[in-house]
Amino acid sequence: MNKALFATLALGAAVAFAGPASAEKLKATLDAKSEVPAVTSSGTGTADLDYDAASKKLSWKLTYSGLSGPATAGHFHGPAEAGKNAGVAVPIANIASSPVEGSATLTDAQAADLLAGKYYINIHTAANPGGEIRGQVMK
Repeated sequence: MNKALFATLALGAAVAFAGPASAEKLKATLDAKSEVPAVTSSGTGTADLDYDAASKKLSWKLTYSGLSGPATAGHFHGPAEAGKNAGVAVPIANIASSPVEGSATLTDAQAADLLAGKYYINIHTAANPGGEIRGQVMK
């Protein structure tokens, strides 16, 4: 009986102290042809993102190269499907040099739009203040 009780308690403790399921993995591939309207640039970029539903924390590592000049701003925009524009949802700080790492805590609505593929990332430059490269965030 003691062994059964101990096994039950151990299993209960393991479940209680187990961390949340692994973060949702997302990715974006940025290029100039995805901007709306499209721009001429040889710039490219990638973003690897993790979203933890338990804490609502979005973390990212964004790399880019080949821009027409220094990056002046970067943002997550949404909600919008590919080919559509939307306002800034989450700013990306310290965008001036690649790679860029950061995180933000999302609202429930932001998280739903992110996971539904309705967020995109774009990076702005002086030559392309509306955005030089853009990529839709996808699972």
